[in-house]
Amino acid sequence: MQPTPADVDVVCLGESMVTFLPGRAGRLADVPSFDRAIGGAESNVACALAAAGHSAKWVSRVGADGFGEHLVEAIGAYGVDVSAVRRDASRPTGIYFRTADDRESADHEVLYYRAGSAASAMSPQTVPYEDLRAARILHLSGITAALSPDCLALMRELTAPAPGRPLVSFDVNYRPGLWRDGQGPEVLLDLARGADLVFVGEDEAAGAWGLHGAEAIRAALPEPATLVVKRGSEGATVFTGGSPESVPALTVDVIAPVGAGDAFAAGFLSGTLRDLPVRDRVRHGHLMAAAALTTPADVTAPPARAHADRLAALDDAAWGTLRLGPGWTTETPAPEAAEEVRTP
Repeated sequence: MQPTPADVDVVCLGESMVTFLPGRAGRLADVPSFDRAIGGAESNVACALAAAGHSAKWVSRVGADGFGEHLVEAIGAYGVDVSAVRRDASRPTGIYFRTADDRESADHEVLYYRAGSAASAMSPQTVPYEDLRAARILHLSGITAALSPDCLALMRELTAPAPGRPLVSFDVNYRPGLWRDGQGPEVLLDLARGADLVFVGEDEAAGAWGLHGAEAIRAALPEPATLVVKRGSEGATVFTGGSPESVPALTVDVIAPVGAGDAFAAGFLSGTLRDLPVRDRVRHGHLMAAAALTTPADVTAPPARAHADRLAALDDAAWGTLRLGPGWTTETPAPEAAEEVRTP
């Protein structure tokens, strides 16, 4: 395969679904109404990157139904190129419902209606490879591999070594409920080893592979040129060719945790596209995650680039004093600001 000139900065491949968010807290059995939104790890990343000023394309399949049209229109409204999304007249668009509480809460409920969805029919035969190759970065996640054997075959092809392929970014995104055959951990480790840039949470690595600590994760994943180990409120540790670099997270007044991991990946990828130092790539990841954490939706607009650049450039002491709350993305603190950045 000959190298293809990059038409876009990032191509994101994966399923997006119509999300129904509860009108109030409580069990799904007790919630009387829901608000419609969109959700999907890869399309979340595409939307955040497009809103941050990068060219992004989403590749997927949706049903030839109203929900599919809504997804394409809503994601396209963020500035994402949706021309490679295929409609499937024989399969529906996936949907899901969730409660309003934290994903880690024992009371959290999610109901997926995605079995047999249009996106689960993605395969090496149904996805336009020319759209995947013409990018600087191809972003994937482990969720796609769990959707069907055809999707797994596609993921294996896209993470296999190939001359001229884009930089392959892979977010492990381990979802035990999707891997009913128990093969998920082994499959995800194999796919991650084929990627150039890997995102994985310490909690994911412990749950999937029984690995504890960033060094143990790197020992199990020596192949990726860049490994980003997310450590929750502690920050993130990045392994490249040299010594690992740890970058503290921010203090954030959390409204809803959903979508923060996708936003972090988008911020890091944005910094990668701009060839920023590793520290600043991670800081942009933390800032985009903070934007997601301080709003209730899965997808939210990131701070303006100049605003994020000013915050990312703060010295370590000033960075450590920041506390971000709802509305912070619209504020413009001075570069030397070290006080809290939040809505009064």
